[in-house]
Amino acid sequence: MAQEQVRCCPASMACGLAASKSGAKILTRILLAFLFVLGSVIAADAGGLRPVPEGNRNIEQPKIPGASARRTRAGRTTFDEKYDKIRDLLASDESLMAKIKATAAAYRIEPIHMIGAIVGEHTYNVDAYDRLQSYYIKAAAYAGDRFRFGHGDESISEFVARPQFSQCAGKTDSYSLWSCRESIWNDRFRGRTVDGVTFPDNRFSAVFFQPFYAGQTFGLGQVNPLTALMLSDIVAKTSGYPKLDENKAAAVYEAIMDPDKSLAYMAASIRKSIDDYASIAGVDISTNPGITATLYNTGGSRERAAMLKARGGLPEENYYGWLVNEKLPELKSLL
Repeated sequence: MAQEQVRCCPASMACGLAASKSGAKILTRILLAFLFVLGSVIAADAGGLRPVPEGNRNIEQPKIPGASARRTRAGRTTFDEKYDKIRDLLASDESLMAKIKATAAAYRIEPIHMIGAIVGEHTYNVDAYDRLQSYYIKAAAYAGDRFRFGHGDESISEFVARPQFSQCAGKTDSYSLWSCRESIWNDRFRGRTVDGVTFPDNRFSAVFFQPFYAGQTFGLGQVNPLTALMLSDIVAKTSGYPKLDENKAAAVYEAIMDPDKSLAYMAASIRKSIDDYASIAGVDISTNPGITATLYNTGGSRERAAMLKARGGLPEENYYGWLVNEKLPELKSLL
């Protein structure tokens, strides 16, 4: 009995050793996988940002606003036809694509974000011209007009000189200054009667920055005049264009209607949205063109980032951004 135990012992040890080695390999693989995941988590924590995965969160496209549908019907066209038209313009205009890529690089964003914004605007808000040159011609037509920003007999400069806006006086950059003024408008004037004057229950940009009453956004990038004033410092610093002045409305319109300058304001807007979501909500939206397109459409990236931080989770695309993500492979092929 004892001899059998002695004879069996080496065999058992060999079997145990083999099993031990096999187990060690498995354990090593598990440990390496764990360390890889841990390293990824640490890297993400070091950056402090949660990336938004590519693609849409919504299976079906969110509802398209009625105003967009009415504009499209009035033009005797369809969303599909408008999408095809702007896609074909981008595909056929090498000069425009080169400008988009160069501008995107200057503002440290991927050009697909600019492509998405242009496609969204010209699919749902306006109809694209057949050639980029048409945008230059349209911009030149506006440049000669004499007009001002204001409401009734009160110019915008007179309006923001009211004492209610005194708390904005210390704002040193254009984005903070005009965001402050917009907040004061919403809190103290919108839909109210102040000093005997009844103000419309409408957006600040619609009431004071729409002298032609023919739409609130213009040009290739469909930039709002108020948005351009907000982004003036960023564009001046990055692209070298002169800072905008609310008292020189024609210069503001020239900036947002000239295709070259309009691209700079587009890129600045997207850059600001990415930065706001990173600094406020700790989310990296640069990985999802549908989200940046959504914010380009809605505006208010600072406020929306704060709301996202409060509720948690990840941002979702609207109808406009949903189209960009849905068409992303085709839009990337343009680059």
